[in-house]
Amino acid sequence: MTTTLWIILGIVLVFVVWIISMYNSLVRLKNRVEEAWSDIDVQLKRRYNLIPNLVNTVKGYVKHEQETLEKVVKARASAMQARESGDTKKQAEAENVLSSTLKTIFALSENYPDLKANQNFIELQRELVDTENKIQAARRFYNSNVRDFNTKLEMFPTNIIANMFGFKPRDYFEIEEESERENIKVDFGV
Repeated sequence: MTTTLWIILGIVLVFVVWIISMYNSLVRLKNRVEEAWSDIDVQLKRRYNLIPNLVNTVKGYVKHEQETLEKVVKARASAMQARESGDTKKQAEAENVLSSTLKTIFALSENYPDLKANQNFIELQRELVDTENKIQAARRFYNSNVRDFNTKLEMFPTNIIANMFGFKPRDYFEIEEESERENIKVDFGV
């Protein structure tokens, strides 16, 4: 009888260790996703801080382009508000709008040679481009962690443990605007 009891205890112990292992792997992946989101958040804060400086630099040169500058400021405020909501999908949409409006400022600079030559504008533009590159890298890192986490949530038998403990899939940080997926057309006027 004691041998049977030891076998049952051994099976129960293996089962408990297996559940703990599955749970811990889910927690590890969830924490990686949160860390990756934190990386995006840091770069977005950096971008939010650069935008007012860029807008102020451009303002002096393009007084009659006020509407464009107002759109950038409004998009920045909307993105910051979406960030505070904690909704990944909502924030991704707001960030995509902000990226589009920032492109209009750089397009404006083409019409103002003095602005293009302004050292402050050039430095801010370089910093913003660097930040955008870092955001893209952080976005890829985040999305790969979300992919791993969501895959683990869907796989059997981990999906049972995930459902028991309330783990939920995460949203990707995706490009929503179709125009951002299109190739850029370059025309050298030949």
